[in-house]
Amino acid sequence: MTNSQNTLPQLNGTMLLTDSGLETTLIFHDGIDLPCFAAYPLMNTPDGRAVLHDYYARHLAIASERKAGFLLESPTWRASRDWGAQLGHGPEDLARFNRDAIAMLAGLRRTAIGADPIVISGNIGPRGDGYRADTAMTADEAQHYHAEQIGWFAETEVDLVTAVTLSTVAEAAGVIRAAAQAGLSAVVSFTTETDGCLPDGTELGHAITQTDDLTDGAAAYFMVNCAHPDHFRPALEVGSDWLTRIVGIRANASRMSHAELDDAAELDPGDPVELGHDYRDLRQILPNLTVIGGCCGTDHRHIDAMAECCLGHAAV
Repeated sequence: MTNSQNTLPQLNGTMLLTDSGLETTLIFHDGIDLPCFAAYPLMNTPDGRAVLHDYYARHLAIASERKAGFLLESPTWRASRDWGAQLGHGPEDLARFNRDAIAMLAGLRRTAIGADPIVISGNIGPRGDGYRADTAMTADEAQHYHAEQIGWFAETEVDLVTAVTLSTVAEAAGVIRAAAQAGLSAVVSFTTETDGCLPDGTELGHAITQTDDLTDGAAAYFMVNCAHPDHFRPALEVGSDWLTRIVGIRANASRMSHAELDDAAELDPGDPVELGHDYRDLRQILPNLTVIGGCCGTDHRHIDAMAECCLGHAAV
């Protein structure tokens, strides 16, 4: 287990590809029903584990072809107490799901050929709906809630934990504090609305600086996810110090708002090549952008296009 931020290759300038929109791929491409948008229950059956294994293998193959590094994110975005309760899973079940998910990724890392380095992240989701700031917690309450899942990850081979699609500063601060207490590096990924602000109205730059202030800069880095680059690019004030804290982007393929995505009956995959060009442009604004992946509506084709634009190697 590697917990020191100094050993994370993405903080030393190494480009890491990561995966795409796991849940939307499973629902719209593979025809799998995911109650509560939760992928982790697939770990419960051999067929489900095979689906997840194939999903990650498709993405790892891109990194292997391009001789690039890769960040493996566990399928545990909903594998915390409140969401697990809705799916009939108690703490013992959830502990097993989280540990088994990391064990699966560790197996993929051991057998991967060509992709190097490979980093494993324990993926954490918001306590409430990621698209709405609907679970009002203090930072202390968030720390107490997320400490449980982070504690399970601390017993595995994770290199860091990543909280994805967060919509409030308080929850971000709680996650970071819980990870520090467990001896793990933490990453926070905020989502934004079409105006570039968090769902609770906080400006992106203010959210990052305020979170750093509340945690003494303890986060390894920050990311932005589940928004199209057109939504948050205007919020990236060129020359602002906080831009250096953004190391990863996992954008949506679609330009739809969160509300429109919630109501959509069909997947909007956007244009993979166009999204790849968007990432190339973002690298001109974000000096430390080294983690590149996708979110809702993206699949391995989008990751390949991002790699083509940002790594410049031959296409797969």
